[in-house]
Amino acid sequence: MRVLIAEDERDLNRILTDRLKGEHYSVDSCYDGQEALDYLVSAEYDAVILDIMMPLLDGLSVLRAMRRKNDSTPVLLLTAKDSIEDRVQGLDAGANDYLVKPFAVEELLARIRVLLRKPAETPKTCYQVADLEVHMDTRKVLRGGQEVKLSGKEFALLRYMIQNEGIVLSRDRLEEHLWNFDYAGGSNVIDVYIRYLRKKIDEGHEPKLIHTVRGAGYVLKAEN
Repeated sequence: MRVLIAEDERDLNRILTDRLKGEHYSVDSCYDGQEALDYLVSAEYDAVILDIMMPLLDGLSVLRAMRRKNDSTPVLLLTAKDSIEDRVQGLDAGANDYLVKPFAVEELLARIRVLLRKPAETPKTCYQVADLEVHMDTRKVLRGGQEVKLSGKEFALLRYMIQNEGIVLSRDRLEEHLWNFDYAGGSNVIDVYIRYLRKKIDEGHEPKLIHTVRGAGYVLKAEN
């Protein structure tokens, strides 16, 4: 899952960025509203954390610009103001949730998890394709009933692929979803991680689940 943080308090920005990365999110961060808009034009995000009081362009202006473009990405507003008027203004502008500073980082993480759930949907905790099971809550992966140990990035890649079962995902889409703009890896990084996953998920098992679609990307499905 990819998250954008726009917060001009650099210490708080760093704390939130480090904590979200520690929870295996891919994170981009910036310090003003104009930069936030630039990021939003350049990439797709699963959630956006916007501070209201930022230089160049405030968070509400960024939010309104997003909604005018029909960008429905979930937005969590951070505000130092706790008046009902400020909260109503933020929600009317299209925010999905808000937090008043100071706040506990654990609460922010919980609110992000709620934002990432699809509307009116009970969060799915286990995905299964053939005899592959991926448990989202415990991060446990089983193939043929045997546990498969994955690194954080391997699990993130597998999670994204199984959530998009049967959909061909390009290398660019996979890389964009799993790494932030600061990543300086090679152009074949997705191929490398696909190879790791195949070794751990498919080697010695039938049917094969991770398939290459020549010229298009990769797909996870049970059919050959």
